[in-house]
Amino acid sequence: MSILSAIENRRSIAVLADPAPNEHELALILRAAQHAPDHGRLKPWRFLLIKGDSRAALGQLYLKATRAQSAILSEDQQNRIANLPLRAPLIIVAIAQVIENHKVPVIEQIIATGAAVQNMLLAVQALNYGAMWRTGEMAYNDVVKQGLGLNSADEIVAYIYVGTAGIEPKARADVDLADYCREWLGPTDPGGA
Repeated sequence: MSILSAIENRRSIAVLADPAPNEHELALILRAAQHAPDHGRLKPWRFLLIKGDSRAALGQLYLKATRAQSAILSEDQQNRIANLPLRAPLIIVAIAQVIENHKVPVIEQIIATGAAVQNMLLAVQALNYGAMWRTGEMAYNDVVKQGLGLNSADEIVAYIYVGTAGIEPKARADVDLADYCREWLGPTDPGGA
């Protein structure tokens, strides 16, 4: 699959089932991350692989984090939260291991990790699997960060849910590039971005 084809055909897949990529395929996906643009060659990205029973443990961590914010949860709410990580056979937690007070600004370290995630999503697509980049409250929660063994400065950039597509992805509408791009004509150009 050509890179342009992978980009053009990549879609977020919400319903993912077994099988997940095998060890060889997973190594290809993780290697793709290593080729992301990276100012200062910091390689700020780190990845946690969550599969099997570890997914249920992550669900319990989510539940603990939610209870710390809201003590009153119905049984349905608790079950929904605990089952969130069970939506795919593999979750790759993408973390920006931030180096503060470095010549490379924190935002660039986080963006580099996001670029690594995009490379991984394209590798997943090229290997004919499905994926979904998720964040939400659990990406920004200190209880979750601590439970995953992260430092307080670390940022969870993505929970990448990976598996075999359980549904056909939605078609994308054609876009008019003029809605997103224009030529800048100089400092007196009143158009703005």
